[in-house]
Amino acid sequence: MNDLIPPRLRDDCFAMPQGVDWVPVDTALARLKAALVPITQTETLPVGSASGRVLASDCHARRSNPPRPNSAVDGYGFAHAATGAGVQRLKLVAGRAAAGQPFAGFVPTGHAIRILTGAILPKGVDTVVLEEDCATDGSAVAFDGPVKPRANTRKAGEDVAEGALALKAGHRLRAPDVALLSALGIAEVEVFRPLRVGVLSTGDEIVGNPAEPAEPHQIYDANRPMLLAMAERWNAVPVDLGHVRDDPALIAAALNRGANKTDVILTSGGASAGDEDHVSALLRARGNLSSWRIAMKPGRPLALALWSGVPVFGLPGNPVAAFVCAAIFARPALSLMSGSGWVDPTAMTLPAGFTKSKKAGRREYLRARVGADGQAETFASEGSGRISGLSWATGLVELPDNAMEIRPGDPVRFLPYQGFGL
Repeated sequence: MNDLIPPRLRDDCFAMPQGVDWVPVDTALARLKAALVPITQTETLPVGSASGRVLASDCHARRSNPPRPNSAVDGYGFAHAATGAGVQRLKLVAGRAAAGQPFAGFVPTGHAIRILTGAILPKGVDTVVLEEDCATDGSAVAFDGPVKPRANTRKAGEDVAEGALALKAGHRLRAPDVALLSALGIAEVEVFRPLRVGVLSTGDEIVGNPAEPAEPHQIYDANRPMLLAMAERWNAVPVDLGHVRDDPALIAAALNRGANKTDVILTSGGASAGDEDHVSALLRARGNLSSWRIAMKPGRPLALALWSGVPVFGLPGNPVAAFVCAAIFARPALSLMSGSGWVDPTAMTLPAGFTKSKKAGRREYLRARVGADGQAETFASEGSGRISGLSWATGLVELPDNAMEIRPGDPVRFLPYQGFGL
């Protein structure tokens, strides 16, 4: 199936309506969600090798779990109809029932059998009494009645019945899902192939390799390794497209390489409209650029375009802004394109451990973490050049578009990194 071609996006899929200038975050997310389509190429994998992959078709149980009625405890099994109130004394049959060692005979009414956890209920047994509630001399067992019918037993298929839907298409498999499918006799699954995400850095000021010397006017590339790591955490195949100088020909060549071997490209730097913003200029000339000015801080410029049919996300060059834009916009977009659907970040309400006066007009994301007192603490500086704040934080505090005064103890919305899959 490797020769299948996934659906292509319309050339104008990212276009905003005329007259739209500053785009609210929610509007941008909604339009992005409407514009994208998932990749449809699939492959079949053994269940044990499919963790992290997205199911391309529904999975139905090949057998019930448990496959037969069995005991939930170690104890003694018998027919409930032969018991009643008061002290019950039942003669023991020879032998026992254990997991993997079923009892082949029949337990007569009024008799009991030694049974262990997970053992299939022998014929004539529908109820089990807990070992700790019994007394025995090896030939008989005694316990206090009455006992509830079917006590300490599991029904066949009480977890999942044969033929039942176990997992739906679009579900990303985790270790617990691998366990479930294996228990249901499902050996192979049809999954979407992983999304290939190319990452390109641009800028004359960037030194791509931290092992190389850097002049005072140069900075080491933080965005490319960060975005590659984010793509990997999102179960994509990261493709390093390298770093290129602010040269339109070099940038175009890198985008061509990316379009030939990836499904989506993330660039950083050159996404604004300045003299050296060659990414925007190229995408405008050859990629049908839609330059979204998002009403958010940090972030704002987000260039969206198609290059040879491949979506390009032009992220800001500032690492803090690139991280926030990738988490807020690229993460749900890549999830949708991978076949697992649009995913919103996990959010929780926490008391603020800070003071802030916020103006109206744009959404703000503050680097934050949860303190020992359960309050959301924010990084000492809101400066978007402070990369250390990204490492210090364990999430983002999201402040709404409207103006607000925040005082310690006020409820705020906290988005943990884990909720972004990071």
